[in-house]
This record gives sequence, C-alpha cells and structure tokens, in this order.
Amino acid sequence: MSAIAHFIHHLSEITGRIVAWLVVFLVCLTFYDVLMRYLFNAGSVALQELEWHLFSVILLLGASYTLKHREHVRVDLIYASTRLSDRYRDCVDLVGNLCFLLPFCTLIIVSSMPFIETAYLAAEHSPDPGGLNYRWLLKAMIPLGFLLLALQGFADSLDIIQRIRNKRS
Repeated sequence: MSAIAHFIHHLSEITGRIVAWLVVFLVCLTFYDVLMRYLFNAGSVALQELEWHLFSVILLLGASYTLKHREHVRVDLIYASTRLSDRYRDCVDLVGNLCFLLPFCTLIIVSSMPFIETAYLAAEHSPDPGGLNYRWLLKAMIPLGFLLLALQGFADSLDIIQRIRNKRS
C-alpha cells in the first residue's frame, strides 16, 4: 500500500512543479499582454483567452499538490480544535476523503466526459474573432485535474489507514 501512496505523492509533486512553471509563464504572459495593450494599444483576444485557459489549468492541476501539502481550504469547525487527538483528526480526514472527496471527484470525472466529447466532435473553438481553437483540450483538463485530486485523496487515505494501524500496535 505504501508503494502506491508513494507513487501518487510523487506524481502530485511533479504536477506541482509543472504548475509552478505555468504560474511563472502566466505572469510573464499577462505582463506582456498588459504592456502591449496599454503602451502600444495592441491587444490580442488569443492572449487574453490563453491567460484564462492557463489559469484554469493551474487551478485544476494544482489541486492535488495543494491537497498533498495540506494547504487546501477546509472547514475547521470540528478539525481545528486543539483538544482533539491526532487519531480523531485522522478519522475526520478519512471520512471526509471517503465520503465526500472521492465521490465528488468521481461525479465530476464521469459527468464531464460527455461535455468533452461534445466539444471535441463539434470542433469547439472560441466564439470571439482571433480566439483560440481546440477548446476541448481545455475541457479535458477537468477530468484530469479531478483524477489527480482523487488519486491524492486515495493516497492520503492509505496513509491515514497506515497511521491508524500503527497507533493500534
């Protein structure tokens, strides 16, 4: 079990590094776009669309890395209490992963597939003149991002189960 979890953690780290470089690229692209628009009065619809496409990819692919490093947003009403034991917190995380995170990711993955298929078959492109083509590629990031998030949730669940077992011994 730990080899599977280790592989998934490593995959999340690689994805996080890719996302970090995409953020740098997005900042440079946005700087260039603003510079061209306000200094030279030369804007580009394609550049603006690429900016929000990159932002979407960063958000979708970065979620698994964020979960791995426990930097995700969570409702800390129960979890944050200092009186709770680590075992109880582990149980809260495990129940959250198994009852909420993994089913939600599965729902998004399954329900997004027809959405992507339709975009691909229709050769969906930007409705704006000068916009980007191949919009199905962006939409394909939805199930990929949620698959990576589900895998990280699964790996975290394996780690939690291992910790709970070790504390019993």
